[in-house]
Amino acid sequence: MAVQMELTRIIISETNEQQIIYLREVDGDRTFPIMIGMFEATSIDRRVKGIPTQRPLTHDLLASAIELLGGELQDIYINELREHTYFAKLRIKHEGEIVEVDARPSDAIAVAVTVDVPIFVSEDILDEIG
Repeated sequence: MAVQMELTRIIISETNEQQIIYLREVDGDRTFPIMIGMFEATSIDRRVKGIPTQRPLTHDLLASAIELLGGELQDIYINELREHTYFAKLRIKHEGEIVEVDARPSDAIAVAVTVDVPIFVSEDILDEIG
């Protein structure tokens, strides 16, 4: 079962390689912290703050490619935790079907923030991280 989450906090540290973002359950109190890289964190932060860039960033490029190829990003789904690594899917509607594309959660969240689509996390993952 998928639980809808929203981005609530971005922690960017200039002295640490790993940055942290927090997702919070839309209809509840659970939170989901996830460590991500600096590029993804700054990309997400720029988009949330509405800071424009002169040229498209990678996540802008991916969002544009999906649209130009006739797809529509429906949502992203962080669906699995395996050996301390999270896995995610971009869920794209294309020609009436949902196509799932494997993605790192940080990239998936960056694209979701770019396109403004829902973020979902597996109930099993939320239960496992407690």
